[in-house]
Amino acid sequence: MIRHCVFIRFAPEITSGHKEDLFRQIAGLQSRVPGFLATHAGSNVSPETGMDKGYSDGFIVDFADAAARDAYLSDTEHQKLGAMLVEAAVGGADGVLVYDFELADPS
Repeated sequence: MIRHCVFIRFAPEITSGHKEDLFRQIAGLQSRVPGFLATHAGSNVSPETGMDKGYSDGFIVDFADAAARDAYLSDTEHQKLGAMLVEAAVGGADGVLVYDFELADPS
């Protein structure tokens, strides 16, 4: 399984409603991409002051495998949403951190 983590430094003028709409649209991609297993999104609630490096919000998508993740990355709706996230981030792409890792099979 691949866990795709995206953290965003949203520009100050981006409302919570706009953030929620973006996250809702990301979750909506699940029906388009086979192997898209789950998504989770929200604001950082860590008590470790300053450790977030300004990445105040983010989302995680779990994929069955790398092929499913790659299909998601090449999906045209995902690419449109990605551009919208970059546009909403402080400094454009510099305000977005993407980190993927493979989870071991629990069996």
